[in-house]
Amino acid sequence: MSKRSLKQALAQGEFVAAPGIHDMITAVISNKVGLDFAYASGFWMTASAFGLPDAGIATYTQMLDRVATLVRTVDASVIADADTGYGGLLNVHHTVRGYEEAGVVAIQIEDQEFPKKCGHTPFKRVVPTLDMVEKIRVACAARRNPETLIIARTDARQTDGFEGAMRRAEAYAEAGADIVFPEAMESEAEMRESCRRLNKPVMANMADGGKTPIRSAAELKAMGYAMAIYPSMTGLAAAAAVESALTMFKATGTSESPDVPLFNFGAFNHLIGFDDVWAFERKWARGTPDNA
Repeated sequence: MSKRSLKQALAQGEFVAAPGIHDMITAVISNKVGLDFAYASGFWMTASAFGLPDAGIATYTQMLDRVATLVRTVDASVIADADTGYGGLLNVHHTVRGYEEAGVVAIQIEDQEFPKKCGHTPFKRVVPTLDMVEKIRVACAARRNPETLIIARTDARQTDGFEGAMRRAEAYAEAGADIVFPEAMESEAEMRESCRRLNKPVMANMADGGKTPIRSAAELKAMGYAMAIYPSMTGLAAAAAVESALTMFKATGTSESPDVPLFNFGAFNHLIGFDDVWAFERKWARGTPDNA
């Protein structure tokens, strides 16, 4: 199937809302639901694959593998978190080429020092503005596909205050970023002002439990945002469901309970692709009639 163009959606004034897809079970379920865009979160893909925090521990190679697997699995167009670009300018160039070849529609790079931290946790530090400006220029020059968009994220709200974050965001827009992402805004007033001040499409991060007020897609569009990611929703929902199921199991010794809904096993087999496996077996397995 043909995946949506993020560039075209933004050009047409469509508000783009992308939930985080943290693992491949979630990916196949999202295909059943039907999504146009999805977000590959560094936090949640690191947590789901390795059980580790988003603190610059996962490598470029590990994250590229996860992102490429998600792009192959999910029907939606993937917007991908590439942390700091995994190093200096040469690393940024390599990262953009790798993520683009994997098939993402947008690559997000942030201005934190390495090792980075989750945007809604303490102890973040940012690089000089000029260093990030150069990363954006390199990222824009590295892409081969004009459909690939570069998202520039600033984490300077915590370190430099709102005005400092805005100065950086304006510089990143001037450097050529297609989308600007002021991370961890702390009030609706800051959210509205950031949209008013920036002359490029602005992205919001609706991180459940984070510093930024959660607002609906319609509310964010009215504020002036062009797009929003909801990176935590599926990961937190899955964690809550698993905790509920395991707690029940520990207490009762069974997987069956009216209080713990289970996804239909047959339907899941269909989603994960067993229909093709069984069709292959019917055609090629020894001793199996063609019409079995």
